[in-house]
Amino acid sequence: MELWELFVIAVGLSMDAFAVAVCKGLSVRRVQPRHMLTTGLWFGLFQALMPLIGYLLGVKFEGLIKAVDHWIAFVLLGLIGGNMIRESRGCDCDDDPMDASFSPKAMFPLAVATSIDALAVGVTFAFLSVDILPAVSFIGVITFALSCVGVKLGNVFGAKYKSWAELFGGVVLILMGLKILLEHLGVIG
Repeated sequence: MELWELFVIAVGLSMDAFAVAVCKGLSVRRVQPRHMLTTGLWFGLFQALMPLIGYLLGVKFEGLIKAVDHWIAFVLLGLIGGNMIRESRGCDCDDDPMDASFSPKAMFPLAVATSIDALAVGVTFAFLSVDILPAVSFIGVITFALSCVGVKLGNVFGAKYKSWAELFGGVVLILMGLKILLEHLGVIG
């Protein structure tokens, strides 16, 4: 997998975290650097950890499903992307106010929830023989940065960009899944 492809996947995956970070920014009257760092660290860490776990699971079962791995990658990325698109049309931050706490009790469930899709992407990485440590580090750093920015943007601009971020992330993941499938079928080089 080339760096630009990994970057696109990292940005796509981080859009859920970005959207929640926007809502966290809405939850506080005045954003402090610690709010941005806390959110970025929680989301970046889990966005890196989940694909690593998925990769380890995928490697374990790779031999059993090697013949259909490209279809699995296509379906997983398509389902994740489709779900993100569906969520982008759902409720807004204003309808579901976010807890203003940045404590581990508040951040842990959000970090897990925004990174579950990355677990499936990690399985896909195993099928594609991705060099996993640099890949998950890259995903973590991208998510960290976008989450920090999301908190600030949410505080300054409100929930205006939340739905667009989820929609963008979903479309990106579907397109990457389609690209993987078309490459394995020999349609594109």
